[in-house]
Amino acid sequence: MNKASLLTTVSALLSIDAAAAFVQPQSAPTSSTRLEVHHRREFLSSAAAALVGSSVLPQYAVAELDTEDFLKTGMVSMPMGVSGQAGKAKPKTNVVLREGTDVLQSKKGDVTAEILVGKSSDPTPVLASFTCPWPLAKGGLFDVECREASTGDGAFLTIAKGASSSISDLPKSFFTDNLFSSTGRFSFYGQPTDIKVKKSEVVENRRYLEINFSNLSQSTNAEIPRTALVVATIPPGTDDVVMLVGSANASRWKKGSEKSVRSTVESFRVSLAPTSGLKVRAKQTNDSLL
Repeated sequence: MNKASLLTTVSALLSIDAAAAFVQPQSAPTSSTRLEVHHRREFLSSAAAALVGSSVLPQYAVAELDTEDFLKTGMVSMPMGVSGQAGKAKPKTNVVLREGTDVLQSKKGDVTAEILVGKSSDPTPVLASFTCPWPLAKGGLFDVECREASTGDGAFLTIAKGASSSISDLPKSFFTDNLFSSTGRFSFYGQPTDIKVKKSEVVENRRYLEINFSNLSQSTNAEIPRTALVVATIPPGTDDVVMLVGSANASRWKKGSEKSVRSTVESFRVSLAPTSGLKVRAKQTNDSLL
């Protein structure tokens, strides 16, 4: 059987199985009926695997969709479904991990990541760390991020290039333009709206901003008000602004999430990485979800 015929056969049998799922059984299945169903499912599994391997059927077409998680978070968990993240590019955070390192989180919630900043031709390794109550986010969508899937509360690391002045002299628009760009972490389903910087202050060499905005939820197709706290600093010898961004939706913010987000942001530290035998070059990653 050629690939075209196999694809047609599988599609027809899948349609039959799907329709049968809504039909009330007339009598208890016999042993021969159960065997027939078993053989048909074995054939479908083998045929689907063959089609995926031959690139006739894309891998994401047979991936399972975690509907419950999607409805809770407005995001599609990995593996992705056809209607969720398919075709979308990974959000751009400019975070580059050092080769030979991984993002780590202790049982107490301490997160550490060795990242590269500055010029790509002569990068500077720095150690970024913070403490938070949320688990480390895993998967191709995330760089350095912790989030609670059931609530959407979380924090992520992002870097803005090209700071032309000190951290205290940068305009508020420098931060909002970078955080809410079309390729930013908050713009996965569309750019945020109603962006307002509620507060901005400098403490020592760190800039703090509190920002209100509305974010599009794919699960409800509605604009959800959200509050973010940002802490930013510029590592010595570079013009990169390294930021930790913690956020929660407005409803949860008022009910206590502010405390968790604020403590996470205040724990953020960036320092030059200790000398090691690792080469100072970027860890290879795949920036595409497909």
